[in-house]
Amino acid sequence: MTLRARSATPIRTSARERATAVELTILGSGSSGNTALLSTARTRLLVDAGLSKRETLKRMEAAGLRPPAGRAGPNGLDAILLSHEHTDHAGHLVSLAEEFNVPVYLSEGTSESLNGTASLPRVERFRPGQAFTVGDITVMPFAVPHDAGEPVAFRFEAEGVKLAVALDFGYLTGLAKEHLRGCDCLVLEANHDLEMLRRGPYPWYLKQRVASRLGHLSNQALAEFLECDFDGAARTVVLAHLSENNNAPEVARLAAAQALERRRSRFPLSLARPPALEVSLRREPLGPFRF
Repeated sequence: MTLRARSATPIRTSARERATAVELTILGSGSSGNTALLSTARTRLLVDAGLSKRETLKRMEAAGLRPPAGRAGPNGLDAILLSHEHTDHAGHLVSLAEEFNVPVYLSEGTSESLNGTASLPRVERFRPGQAFTVGDITVMPFAVPHDAGEPVAFRFEAEGVKLAVALDFGYLTGLAKEHLRGCDCLVLEANHDLEMLRRGPYPWYLKQRVASRLGHLSNQALAEFLECDFDGAARTVVLAHLSENNNAPEVARLAAAQALERRRSRFPLSLARPPALEVSLRREPLGPFRF
């Protein structure tokens, strides 16, 4: 598998800039498993644990994410952050925490909804809305509407760079929109196309759950955000958590691109530089993106 590093900075960067770069790699995203890796020169965080240990290590290697020289641990990882307890985000938490021997950060509600946290090397509980730091990365977990114990999305800040990873939520609340403002990179759910969901193979009760306000964000809902509420700060927008049955990369990308074009037509000064649109995949990593 050949990967090309994505960069939000000019190709020519100084040694100092490369040393302090913030990098984000989506190791995989979809209903079969979600995991991302956020790195600085000092700190490396795994966001969610939806891929198996074997697959996580394989995709890290494929993306060129070898452990930094002099770092402790098998892959230089510092912590695992968990957004919520559903299997596609937490199914391999125990094996990954044991493999890396690192603390797991999760909300109290997520901890209560999980089985097996007693076997984790170390558990750190956080409260949504209260920031904490891991190494040189500041983490702000914020509440999102989803049918889980106490689900959150994450906003990160390091080296002056701000990123948000926001998956699994039924609609964009005012709180979520506020946390997405000013970010250099947004990883946002584009789970399903409404018409594809309506015509798709899911039973009716599952279609209702996916489309509910505690379900998943549709292409159309994300497009509305990009057209009406996106502040234009992000250099990169990654569409993530696409449904295998009810969406397609080209469908999601087109909906987002058209929404950005409508915003640019209506408010030219608010989107002088359209962001790069990327679509994450289920079975291979995307990135690394460097900021």
